[in-house]
Amino acid sequence: MKKFAILFTAAIMLFSFTGASYGAESINCWFPPGWRSKGKQAKAITAALTKNAGIVVKPRIAKSYPQILKAFSSGEPSLVYVGSFVQAIIYARGLGTPLVQNINGKDLYSGIMIYPKGKDPESILRDDPEKIAYTVGASSGESSAKAATSGKAAIGVASHGAAAGAVRVGKAKAAIVKNWWWEKNKQKFPMLTVYKVPGVSIEKNPDNVLSANKTLPPQLVRKITDAAIAAKAAFGAPVMVPFDTERIQFSLELMKKGKIDPLRYEW
Repeated sequence: MKKFAILFTAAIMLFSFTGASYGAESINCWFPPGWRSKGKQAKAITAALTKNAGIVVKPRIAKSYPQILKAFSSGEPSLVYVGSFVQAIIYARGLGTPLVQNINGKDLYSGIMIYPKGKDPESILRDDPEKIAYTVGASSGESSAKAATSGKAAIGVASHGAAAGAVRVGKAKAAIVKNWWWEKNKQKFPMLTVYKVPGVSIEKNPDNVLSANKTLPPQLVRKITDAAIAAKAAFGAPVMVPFDTERIQFSLELMKKGKIDPLRYEW
């Protein structure tokens, strides 16, 4: 009986110690390089996750996308809030699990072709596929451009603005850009117009998805998922919902069409 009591006491102490350690867990939440101008929102998101989940979540704005992938494969507990291209790579490599998505009316997007007015977009795709510009590492850029040209599009640039600019100055015959970016910026490029590429320019790429890497235990994943759903105001979301992994399949299909291997892709 005495031996049982000692073992029981030891088990209680171990449970309490584990709980204390678990409660003090620190996690990095990564944001893409484009969030350098949104540092306040990144801090608001991680503060809300910390408060709602009772776990210390620290904001980290990546210098590059490879930095995010390195963190996710490092064995250190990590989260990332990013769009479909990186999410597709994480999912394909088995590095993490998508948890929740910001549903804001622009949660799904496409890559559309912009080209000079008066030109024939189908002729450009057929005769000059290598002269199409696109944003590197974007479903609405690289994946869509490669998918539209069987992997031949070759003018990779840093942003949708740079892709459109390449067409404006004649360095590219056309560009593939994000549909929502174009809606916001089309007045800057009155000389260009839009072509929706069949089978490619479909609003099925998911944006603003929060994922956790495989290092996080299931109970911690559940806490973070619930915390994110409760933190919709910090995310600027009308609603945060559990992510349906079927939503990532179209982005993976674009990669396949464009001869991009998510298991070996490098920036």
